[in-house]
Amino acid sequence: MTDPVPDPGSDIGLYVHWPWCSRICPYCDFNVVRDRGRGAEQADLVAAILADLEAQAVLTGPRRLASIFFGGGTPSLMDPAAVAAVIDRAQALFPPRGGIEITLEANPTDAEAGRFDALAAAGVNRLSMGVQALDDAALTFLGRNHSADEARRAVAVAARAFDRLSIDLIYARPDQTVAGWRAELTEALDIGFEHVSPYQLTIEQTTAFGRAVARGSWTPPDEDLAAALYEATQTVLEGAGFDAYEVSNHGRGVAARSAHNLHVWRGGDYLGLGPGAHGRLTLDGVRTATVARRGIADYVAGVAAGTPWSERETLDPRAAAEERVLLGLRTVEGVALAELAVLERTVETGALAGLIADGFLAVTAGRVVATPAGRPVLDGVLRALLV
Repeated sequence: MTDPVPDPGSDIGLYVHWPWCSRICPYCDFNVVRDRGRGAEQADLVAAILADLEAQAVLTGPRRLASIFFGGGTPSLMDPAAVAAVIDRAQALFPPRGGIEITLEANPTDAEAGRFDALAAAGVNRLSMGVQALDDAALTFLGRNHSADEARRAVAVAARAFDRLSIDLIYARPDQTVAGWRAELTEALDIGFEHVSPYQLTIEQTTAFGRAVARGSWTPPDEDLAAALYEATQTVLEGAGFDAYEVSNHGRGVAARSAHNLHVWRGGDYLGLGPGAHGRLTLDGVRTATVARRGIADYVAGVAAGTPWSERETLDPRAAAEERVLLGLRTVEGVALAELAVLERTVETGALAGLIADGFLAVTAGRVVATPAGRPVLDGVLRALLV
């Protein structure tokens, strides 16, 4: 890598968590609840998010806005007027230097696709769509409420409304084969998008899938098959011109990369707004981790009382450096040697030197990056480096 890595500086990103979903997927362990038409509660949450935004702007002082990301949950279920209100207020409080990336997550149901034009008019310019699979049996297994045909239609509608489009896909499903996954990925490439996030299905104990696997109802693919599916993902996407700029994110060229995610991975500050949202702020010169109150009513009440966070932790230089390494090594940019020096890791001796010698890490232009051999086993590399 020869180009210098942009410094996020004092610019600030914005993450907005919308917790409602029309259905809770069996693999999901995010802070989500079923959407049962609670109009008044949703209006209260929008008001609380706006008030929280105002209060945190006072804490941070003048900053420039780097990006906005609406996640969840299913933020495409938000009233587009509420989306516009958050965007407008954020840009008034933190004037951007120019046009910024404003991403919103959506599902490819026909009902949500009908809102895409309104969301674009509200200011969203990048859509991240949870396609997850292009096989109806797989979609049923994953608990999705859309079909493969709906996904194709939704992508076509989104492409007319948004200049930038990303999709999510899930692999390492039960009974999935490498040949089948390669064919599904190849088919997905034909529907049109600039960015794709292929995620390996992970089993969290607290989810419906976690309980099913514990009961022995089904078994995830073994490590060898999961590794083969990962390699097939890289081969197909790289062959189609998608760069793996992060372990689970591929963009068709540098311009297609997610500006918001890169800001976070580079260690930039960002506000976390909404129930359970995480934030990272530099307050009085100190890196500070925040977590908003998880319950919707608790968050609304906490904002009103001036106590929206359930956690506020000051990170010492070592903890901040560890976080930078954990995030940065997931990307092709890697991390500066200076970050590792804080952790007393050097290229001459110890864990870092060993991982370089074994071919899992490399040093280029003063930065440490994961090699093609290191990326598939990055969790183990990070344990060896940091523990």
